[in-house]
Amino acid sequence: MPRRQVLESLSGLLLVLFVAMISSTVVSTALPLIIGSLNGSQAQYTWVVTATLLTATASTPIWGKLADLFNKKSLVQIAIVVFVLGSVAAGFAQNAEQLIAARAFQGLGVGGLQALVQVVIAAIIPPRERGRYNGYLGAVMAVATVGGPLLGGLIVDVPWMGWRWCFFVGVPIALVAFIVLQKTLHLETIRRQNVHVDYAGAALIAVGVSDLLIWVSFVGNSFDWMSWQSAAMVIGGVLVLGTAVIVESRVREPVVPLHIVRTRTAALAIVASLAVGLAMFGGAVFLGQYFQVGRGYTPTEAGLLTIPLMAGVFVASTVVGRIISRTGVIKPYIVAGAVILVIGFLGLGMIDHDTSLWLVGGGMALAGTGVGMTMQNLVLVVQNSVALRDLGAASASVTFFRSLGGTIGVSVLGAVLANRVTADLTAALGGHGLTSGGGNTSALNLAALPPEIQHVVRTVYGDATAHIFLISAAAAVVGVIAALLLKPITLRTTIDLEKVKQDDPVSDPIVG
Repeated sequence: MPRRQVLESLSGLLLVLFVAMISSTVVSTALPLIIGSLNGSQAQYTWVVTATLLTATASTPIWGKLADLFNKKSLVQIAIVVFVLGSVAAGFAQNAEQLIAARAFQGLGVGGLQALVQVVIAAIIPPRERGRYNGYLGAVMAVATVGGPLLGGLIVDVPWMGWRWCFFVGVPIALVAFIVLQKTLHLETIRRQNVHVDYAGAALIAVGVSDLLIWVSFVGNSFDWMSWQSAAMVIGGVLVLGTAVIVESRVREPVVPLHIVRTRTAALAIVASLAVGLAMFGGAVFLGQYFQVGRGYTPTEAGLLTIPLMAGVFVASTVVGRIISRTGVIKPYIVAGAVILVIGFLGLGMIDHDTSLWLVGGGMALAGTGVGMTMQNLVLVVQNSVALRDLGAASASVTFFRSLGGTIGVSVLGAVLANRVTADLTAALGGHGLTSGGGNTSALNLAALPPEIQHVVRTVYGDATAHIFLISAAAAVVGVIAALLLKPITLRTTIDLEKVKQDDPVSDPIVG
């Protein structure tokens, strides 16, 4: 495609990516107030985020496979419609349970948007040139991640709007993206005979992961670690996921193609993406809560205070993307980014309720830089190693495991934070603690608590948050190891894979 036509099509795709990104970021700083106003609990706070990530994760491989079978433009537009319906439903939610359900439906659209943007861009731009365009992706991600929290904070701080507009605000942007794509994106429609979509595999993966995440959320509170409930849920989840692997190895067109996942490059990139996703989503989701609940800032102020994290993502992805396009070399930047991510989370692991904001900002900037250098480039590594016919499935597989890491991260770290906060509040309040959810006052509904209790809650949340960042740093170490084991490669300059080594089944492409 001519550069002008590419840029025109890219404008609509960037709007789509912006919609998918802002759906989470606009809620991040407002979520403490939203859950407080709905009188929800810390576990429900976590599941408002986890529900979206879970359905997005489960649906991403299906969207990717459909992109290899049907018209990619139509699929993007269908995903937009699903996203809009979920956003409207979330905006009208009357309690935390309804909000979680609406966010789960919204996640189906988000999964499509995240996967299909990568697939369409890969279908029109060669890998060597794609590094340059990754700079545009990084810029959009930065605007969404920086502007989203600020916008969410302003929405909930403006009396005549209210938190429901955090969900409504993405609707007009999504509709504009739909129209722009209709006018600018022109892709050949590819239809294959005897199409088979692996719904069974996707369903098994979703059920197995959901079972384990629900167990993580409730173990230690609703039932003990060593109990029949724990045994049933863990054994059941592992059996379901084992069945999913068997199904994926036997169906004609698996939702997660094992022949791609088993190659060295793809396997290592997926492991690194899993670790980066766990660290990034798991850690960043709770920063807004730290600033508001732990430090007492307003949602707008909390959005401003997260700018170092997003600035790191923007600068790193833009600068490194251009360098990669110019040189074709990618591994050193992924390794460096993974190391910087670990250092950033280690710094955030030292914070408490009165740490200097300069130190907190420095840790966020380093973490953001690490994310910017790794996240998109890990997708690019896998895209470079597969043929055009497998591009959708390969891209969606990496996105799937990154989202899976994020889902696990948010759920596990949320459970750790909830258990820590419950224990510390109980100790600080003389063994009584605070009841949460139901008809009682939630610990997150600070406005309804006496001033002396507010101070205790802020101290506990501010101090407990550091523990989840230390866990994020440990997860990011796995990403460093996987990045180091990647083979050095040079990105190819063609859209399709021209030739592949035939000497072993896990070889990497010869590129030049």
